[in-house]
Amino acid sequence: MKNNHTDHSYSWGSKFIDRHPVMANIVIIFIIAGLGIYAAYLATALFTKHGRSLQVPGVENLSYTQAISKLHNAGLNVDIRDSIYREDMKPGFVIEQFPKANSWVKPGRKIFLYINAVHPKEVILDDDNHPNEYALKGLSQRSALAKFEELGFKNVRVVKVLGTTDRVVKVLANGKPVRKMQKISVKSSIVIEVSDGRLMDIQDSLTNLEYLDAYRESQISDGSESYENIPAETSEPEYMANPEPEKNEGKSTPEKNTEETGINPDESQYF
Repeated sequence: MKNNHTDHSYSWGSKFIDRHPVMANIVIIFIIAGLGIYAAYLATALFTKHGRSLQVPGVENLSYTQAISKLHNAGLNVDIRDSIYREDMKPGFVIEQFPKANSWVKPGRKIFLYINAVHPKEVILDDDNHPNEYALKGLSQRSALAKFEELGFKNVRVVKVLGTTDRVVKVLANGKPVRKMQKISVKSSIVIEVSDGRLMDIQDSLTNLEYLDAYRESQISDGSESYENIPAETSEPEYMANPEPEKNEGKSTPEKNTEETGINPDESQYF
């Protein structure tokens, strides 16, 4: 006897895919995407330590070694961001931290520290590659003061010196000239020597005096030369030909002199 009974227990899935292949692919894609998103969430939570946090301890005004030890014991990492010099704090102590104290962060988070430097900050005033020349020479007073303010200098003084232009002559740091490419401390006592421009006026005055003296000498020399260049045979007769009568009492008149000497004034020009 022939058995016509057929087992259809596993045929419903294959028949659905055969009848609706597009819909079946969409369902499969959604299932795979959901599993992938869930796996990514688990990985992210594990990596970022989701659900776990701790409070940042305060380390400001502590020494560098104390701050490092305290943060490491709390499960945090440390990064030195910058060194700033402050006279009101001891060198090597923490000035500021970020994130601030009592903030909630993830375990292993980096805490950035700002440390008070052991030595004041040193800067280069003039980075022009001519180390034998004075720094900022030829710069205007206004520009020089702005540069010192930008670099953080506090003790700056301007001194006027005799010169031809209103420009910087040289810069002194603690009494010593500063040259290009030279580093100096921002806590140095700075003196800026600026030319006042009076030397040009003095030079003009001296030049005018020299011209005046030269003019006077030329006038004197011109007068003596004109006198000396007069021929002797014409100068003396002209002087003797027109003698002025003497006004002093008790002296002889020209006529008496003529009788005594025997010289006639009219004929003396030929003598």
